[in-house]
Amino acid sequence: MSRTTELGTAPVHKLLWKYALPAIIAMTVSSLYNIVDSIYIGHGCGALALGALTVAKPFMDICAAFGSLVGVGASSLLAIYLGEKDYDHANRVLGNVIVLNIILSAVVMVVGLIWLDPILMAFGASKDTLLFAHEYMEIILYGNILTHIYFGLNAMLRSAGHPRFSMAATIVAVVINIILDPIFIFALGMGVRGAALATVISQGVAVIWQFTKFTDKNELVRFHRGIWRLNRHITSRALAIGMSPFLYNIAHCFVVIIINNQLKNFGGDMAIASYGVINRLTFVFAMMVMGLNQGMQPIAGYNYGARQYDRVLRSFYLTCAYATGVMGIVFFLGECCPELVTRMFTHDPVLIAQTIKPMRIICSTMLIIGFQMVTGNLFTSIGKAGKSIFLSLTRQVLYLIPLTIWMPMLFADPLDGVWWAIPVSDALAAITAVIVLLTARKYFVPAK
Repeated sequence: MSRTTELGTAPVHKLLWKYALPAIIAMTVSSLYNIVDSIYIGHGCGALALGALTVAKPFMDICAAFGSLVGVGASSLLAIYLGEKDYDHANRVLGNVIVLNIILSAVVMVVGLIWLDPILMAFGASKDTLLFAHEYMEIILYGNILTHIYFGLNAMLRSAGHPRFSMAATIVAVVINIILDPIFIFALGMGVRGAALATVISQGVAVIWQFTKFTDKNELVRFHRGIWRLNRHITSRALAIGMSPFLYNIAHCFVVIIINNQLKNFGGDMAIASYGVINRLTFVFAMMVMGLNQGMQPIAGYNYGARQYDRVLRSFYLTCAYATGVMGIVFFLGECCPELVTRMFTHDPVLIAQTIKPMRIICSTMLIIGFQMVTGNLFTSIGKAGKSIFLSLTRQVLYLIPLTIWMPMLFADPLDGVWWAIPVSDALAAITAVIVLLTARKYFVPAK
């Protein structure tokens, strides 16, 4: 009880660090694993395998999007119920998360396995990268149920007042993954299949770890009889709130598909591999911002439910400031050290040479991305699905997809147009976020 009520009483800056720091550590460790995984695959399986991983990533993101549809929405709803002191519905949210994740993940697995190769070809796979991408995604899809439950329960742990336990679950998964990667890839000669199998096994161990907390009878939010039946009110609200990150991830996947195909048309497999390297740099720091967002989410949700709007805004302003600082590091690395960053992933001189210029282009607007990410998360945290969905789609659908198709026509080298479409979209999305935020001040004014 004390872990949840402190969300409405303790100083906001201390709460933000208490909840955000474990999430940042967890997300950073997780993103560093993705870098290590890419390094293992790049050096152990070759540049084409690294390109195949880039092709497979949007498919993985689609699978994760269904998990975020349930997990993020339910965790925001849990925080709001706890702020309202509605503990019965809070526990029912937990049971509904498990049931919904099992249903959705099973559907995604079956559909993905049936149409795996056509999906990968649509995502930009060539005849040279298709085999690698197929081998990787086949294993990932078989373990999709574990992945959904793992991410869903981690989100619930944070909202239930256990940010450190959530962090520990992530670290457990990452450490096991890093240990298993070289064993499966190199020692057992399993290649990209080994990398995927290591991911699934590590997440399965983490799920067992998470269950130990939610089966503890001393916990306010825990598994018990009567919470497993799907509740229409809970599921509809959770899915509505979670629709924003879901649509963002889906839109991002289609953007990556379009970008991958444009890169394949104008630059070939090496251009796709370059995009993969840049994505992994930005992904590390974007995950840190997501960690800040995860720390802000229970604070904003609880205090919005408790109608303490000044604390909601304070958590938002602090998170924006920290997020801008984090993305400033990406700006520095991308502009000043692009060759050094690229050499972390590959020794291929062609890939290194082709990555330096696009990395500088894409990183040019990193200083404003943090604000846009935090603003979208604010509306998710307080249950304002409409504005959250709109902000999640502006960058991807409204700006990036049209610009990725149109801007190559403006450049002598069409490949440059693909690269420049990304920072231009970031700038336009940040401006849109400012406008939406200014029009939403009514949500934070106490009713008279």
